[in-house]
Amino acid sequence: MKKVTLHDKTFEEYISREKIQTRIDELAIEIDKDYADKTITMVGNLTGAFIIMADLCRHIHTPVDVKFVKYSSYEGMATTHVVKERMGFGGMDLSGRHVMIVEDIIDTGLTLHYLLDLLKHKGAASIKVFSLLLKPDSVQKEVQVDYVGFDIPNDFVVGYGLDYDGMGRDLDSIYKLSS
Repeated sequence: MKKVTLHDKTFEEYISREKIQTRIDELAIEIDKDYADKTITMVGNLTGAFIIMADLCRHIHTPVDVKFVKYSSYEGMATTHVVKERMGFGGMDLSGRHVMIVEDIIDTGLTLHYLLDLLKHKGAASIKVFSLLLKPDSVQKEVQVDYVGFDIPNDFVVGYGLDYDGMGRDLDSIYKLSS
């Protein structure tokens, strides 16, 4: 089993690069069907979503307009329970657009709930949510997630955009904290 050490913690491979790519292919087919004859305004929540968003854009055939925001309720390995805006929607005109929020992981659901509330006032024609990972047992705010790569237990994970204090985003597989 592959292992990596980031700062003071050891992580073991949990979801391989191959499994991730296969799942992205499957979801891309579904997204292309859902967005036939439309353009997707894909809004990635930085920093974690940048890798999955890049891969997703390359796997789908639907035209995509890429945007980024940065909202977070996490510091280190724990939630703060407060969503902080680091780079918001600002003057983004989303009226009449088909918006897809792209997340690396949905844990508590607090950040996504906050984003969805913000987007409701932007006049989008439709809003859907894509997340590579979902932790159903951790969700505190019920949110509709339309495309989920993998449901996972409440483990701390890194890789494929996810980090531990800034490290590990570049790993091409998902790793979980070793017990």
